[in-house]
Amino acid sequence: MVQTREKVEFVSIFENNPVYKGILMNETELNLKGNWNVLKGKLKQTYGNLTDDDLTYTDGQEDELVGRIQKRIGSTAGDVRHLLKKLSQ
Repeated sequence: MVQTREKVEFVSIFENNPVYKGILMNETELNLKGNWNVLKGKLKQTYGNLTDDDLTYTDGQEDELVGRIQKRIGSTAGDVRHLLKKLSQ
């Protein structure tokens, strides 16, 4: 994907502004920073078969996290991403 100069400048204006944080997040990106422990607790309550290893989150490793959860609960990656977004709100 080629980014134009205008798009890069637009993104840089908003990406560091806490008011707009998360607005530029696309479908494949998750905003898991901050309240991960709370979100992890909600996931464990909902899906008791998830382990701490399944829910180990490393910044920039969202795809791996989604894959582990997907495998454990038997759902699609899209459904897992939707669930994570829903629970993190």
